[in-house]
Amino acid sequence: MSVRYTPLADDRDGEYLHHRRLIRLQPGMPRRLHRSVLAHECAHAVFGDEPAHFGLINAKMEQRADEWAALRLIDIDEYKLAESIHSGHTDAIALELDVTVDLVEAFQRTLTRFGDTVYHRPRMGAGMWQHRETVH
Repeated sequence: MSVRYTPLADDRDGEYLHHRRLIRLQPGMPRRLHRSVLAHECAHAVFGDEPAHFGLINAKMEQRADEWAALRLIDIDEYKLAESIHSGHTDAIALELDVTVDLVEAFQRTLTRFGDTVYHRPRMGAGMWQHRETVH
């Protein structure tokens, strides 16, 4: 796989071309956007995503790419601190963590709350989670 910087359509910051195993990125992006877009496009490469003819399938691939990228760029302890400092304000959390708001929202989708406990990346079965935090 390779990465190339080349002007893209105004509405695109990056894209993954599976048939060429190529990530193309818009040149000159700010650091926070660049690292978020690159991680997102790497997810498409990891999963071998190719655009589908059905919008729902494309939406699912985009969501999965955002969540994959978020889980690689956002540390749970750094997220907890940023959320506490910024009282849950998503834009401020994104700035603090040096990622886009989309990735903060994707990270939040990986959290599940049951009563006074928040689970990070829960899976089926007792004791199956990456992190657990009691909140009040």
